[in-house]
Amino acid sequence: MNLIKSFIIIPLLFCTIFAYGDKLEHLRSARRIITVHDITAPYFTIQILALAEPPGNPEFFNDIEVAREFISTDGFVRYTVGEYRTFAEAARDLDQVKAKGYQDAFVLNLRKISLKGSDYQSTGVEGFVPDPNREYTIQLAAYRFPVYVSEFEQFETVYEFYMQDRIFRYTTGRFLGNTALQELENVKRKGYPDAFLVRFDQYERYRIE
Repeated sequence: MNLIKSFIIIPLLFCTIFAYGDKLEHLRSARRIITVHDITAPYFTIQILALAEPPGNPEFFNDIEVAREFISTDGFVRYTVGEYRTFAEAARDLDQVKAKGYQDAFVLNLRKISLKGSDYQSTGVEGFVPDPNREYTIQLAAYRFPVYVSEFEQFETVYEFYMQDRIFRYTTGRFLGNTALQELENVKRKGYPDAFLVRFDQYERYRIE
């Protein structure tokens, strides 16, 4: 991770990180740092930092109004700013973030990370190979408020789920892993370029009949 270089680039901020312990509590209480528990749309953001432990020096966030904290399954705690529907939208703000001193910032697609304890585990990682013995469904959209499944008229079968994060998710189909990637490409060609695979068993208990 490039942002680990921040230990070298900004030594005054990080030389005492672990000696301080967690001193971000007041930022969390003020909602200036928000811990995220599930990946939801919009999926693009700007990552400013990734560490093995939460930083102990709150000064790092002095120029940030609100940062989101992602505790990832790869062992890193990520901090990001902004929420964007597309990569291009996020890229337009990237220079502004770097100008605040976060020179290693970059645009992150949240579908490429998984969170500890989350109901959603990303299958969007490059090179992902579905398990041929598992069943997958294809996520089309996620909304804070429900919509009629008839909005997805291109698809014969659409499932609606209301997850613990209070987000409504809409998927189509149920496919074994050996055909899931091909089905995903078919869905993308129908006008859903951001569609992605999710394991059906991770969503099933939240299904709205």
